[in-house]
Amino acid sequence: MFRASPLPWLLWGRPSVKAAVTAGVFVTTLWNLRCFLNPSTISGEAPKHSKPLVVLVWKWPSKQVPNISGNICHELYGIAGCWLTTERQLLGQADVVVFPHARLQPSRDKLPKERPPGQNWVWVSLESPSNTKALTGWNQTFNWVMTYRRDSDIFIPYGKLVPNQSATVNIPAKTNLVSWVISNYHRTQKRAEVYRNLSRYLHVNIYGKANGKPLCKDCLLPTTSKSKFYLAFENSIHQDYITEKLWRNSLMAGTVPVVLGPPRANYEQFVPADSFIHVDDFGSLAELATFLKTMNSSRYQQFFTWQKRYSVKLYADWRERICTICTAYPSLPHGRVYPNLESWFNT
Repeated sequence: MFRASPLPWLLWGRPSVKAAVTAGVFVTTLWNLRCFLNPSTISGEAPKHSKPLVVLVWKWPSKQVPNISGNICHELYGIAGCWLTTERQLLGQADVVVFPHARLQPSRDKLPKERPPGQNWVWVSLESPSNTKALTGWNQTFNWVMTYRRDSDIFIPYGKLVPNQSATVNIPAKTNLVSWVISNYHRTQKRAEVYRNLSRYLHVNIYGKANGKPLCKDCLLPTTSKSKFYLAFENSIHQDYITEKLWRNSLMAGTVPVVLGPPRANYEQFVPADSFIHVDDFGSLAELATFLKTMNSSRYQQFFTWQKRYSVKLYADWRERICTICTAYPSLPHGRVYPNLESWFNT
C-alpha cells in the first residue's frame, strides 16, 4: 500500500525549506489577489483598457461614409475612450472589427485570414431574417451580434422613448384620416394583403415610390402628421422587428400608429399600450375601419398621453450605433463564437 512520505513535515523545521514554503505561499497569495482584482483573466470578461478602444469598421454600413476622424464618439455622444476607423491597415491594433451584413461579400475570401489574439468580430444587421440572405457561410466567424433584437449582444433599436418632463401634448392639425408611405410594395407581403382589404372600408392616402409619390427627407413628417392615423406596417413579421415606421413616421410625426408586426405584447415592451392600435386587436378589418372612422376627439387624444412623460429618440446615425459598442464592451462575453449564425437569427 502506498504510504505518504513524512519527509515534507520533517523538512519543515529546516530554515531554508521554511523560507521556500513561505515564499510559495506568498506567490500563491499574490496570484489569487491578481485574479480577484482582475477577474477577466479567468471569467472571460473584457480586459481592462488603459488606452482607447479601437473599433475598425470593415466596410461602412451606408454607401456614404461620414466623418469619423478624431474623438467623434466623445464629441457627438459623450462616449469616451472610443476610436472609430475604416483604415484596414490598423487591423492588428483593432480591439473590435465590425462587419455589416449588407456590405459583406457572399464569399469569405475578402475577410482577414486570421485575427489577432483578443480581437472580437461583430456581425451587424438591421434587416429582418426574411430580408437577410446568405447566412450559412458565416458559422464560427463572429463573437458578437449587433441587431434590433433585444437579445443581441449589442442592442441597436430603430428608436426608443426617453423620459421627458415637459408634461405637454402636441397634436398637429389633421386634414385626413389615414396615410401610408410605402417604397417597396409586393403583393405577396402580409402588409399588402391587409392594406388591400382595409382599403375596401376606408380611404388611405398613399405616398412613396411605390405609388409614384416619393417624399423628400424633410417632407415626410409634415405629410404624415396631417393624418389622424398612420399604417405602420412592417415588411415582415419578426420578434422585436419594430422599425422607423413606428418611431419616425408615426410617433415622432404626431399621428397614431396602426401597427402590423409582432404581437401586441412585443410592442408594449417598447411603447405604452395606449399609444398605438394593433391590427390584431380586431376580429376583422371592417371592425378596425369602423373604429378609426368613428373615434371621437376625447378618445383620440388619449393616444397621446405618452407625450407627457416621453419623447422619441431616433437612431439614424451609424456613428452613434457603432460608438455604443464601446459602452457595451466591458460587459460583453469574450472568447465566444457563434457556431451557427443563421440558426440564432432565424430563431
